[in-house]
Amino acid sequence: MPNIPDPSSPLQVSSPGKARKLLDQYSEFLRNRHYSLRTEKTYISWVRQYILYHKKRHPREMGVAEINDFITHLVNQKTVSASTQNQAISAILFLYRNVLNIQLDEDVLIPIRPTRPKRVPTVLSRDEAKRVIANMDGIYKLMAQLMYGSGLRLMEVMRLRVKDLDFGNRQIIVRDGKGENDRVTMFPDVLLEPLRLLIRQVQAQHDLDLAQGYGTVYLPYALERKYPNANREFAWQYVFPAPVFSIDPVSGVKQRHHLNEANLQRAVKQAARSAKINKLVTPHTFRHSFATHLLENGYDIRTVQELLGHKDVKTTMIYTHVLQRGGLAVKSPLDQ
Repeated sequence: MPNIPDPSSPLQVSSPGKARKLLDQYSEFLRNRHYSLRTEKTYISWVRQYILYHKKRHPREMGVAEINDFITHLVNQKTVSASTQNQAISAILFLYRNVLNIQLDEDVLIPIRPTRPKRVPTVLSRDEAKRVIANMDGIYKLMAQLMYGSGLRLMEVMRLRVKDLDFGNRQIIVRDGKGENDRVTMFPDVLLEPLRLLIRQVQAQHDLDLAQGYGTVYLPYALERKYPNANREFAWQYVFPAPVFSIDPVSGVKQRHHLNEANLQRAVKQAARSAKINKLVTPHTFRHSFATHLLENGYDIRTVQELLGHKDVKTTMIYTHVLQRGGLAVKSPLDQ
């Protein structure tokens, strides 16, 4: 017999005119709250797994016991990390609180919410950072230099717009960073000319795109409706555009997005291997190294906190633990 879809399933796509299904409502609520598309996909994936694990029962029919059962399955059978476990719990609770308007006794869930373990970040020495970057070339070398020279996160580099590079004031404006906050960070002098050259290349590509009937770019927060022509303006184009067009998953428009972050991750990994660095090096390692080396140079922790965009100075304090002479600059008795 054919597999007939269950019309009552919260996963079943509704037909026109019928009430929107649960995951559609969930997706819409996340977008209204300005969650990124990446977060939206992750949260929906966890809710879908939760529903499928319980044989497509509607979440309204379930509660704390079923959540606990699902999370226990993730930990014992899937051996997920503490951060992944917390992510799954947050996604499911978001559904109950905001979409279903059901208040669960979250105190009961405390035992399955792990405390996030403290990790000492991987930091490159100055020599190691230079060696890794020296083994890179082209656009990915420039991106790695920006991460190490300005303390940018991976996606902050990817989402840089032309208007965010302030050559006159020698500063980089990070828009909509973690927590949807903007901040200003330093613009390394050695990158002024390479980025000027890159911008000229991006301008030429954009002019060609416009001539071919394209040239639009994704704009956040419905700015496209407020400023109908802004998505064609050069100032809004990505500093690191993709070499080919792609289809926007929300609007369906064919346009040029930014580079795929996976390519930079692979380039950094390969460069670290070529430099014979025996550490787990990722793009984020450059940000850790940026903060640590600033502290080593004597800059105060509040300045470093502001440049990194940390809400709490305690987050920045982790870098005092990886300084060459320890968090309190204590000299080892063995060295005496």
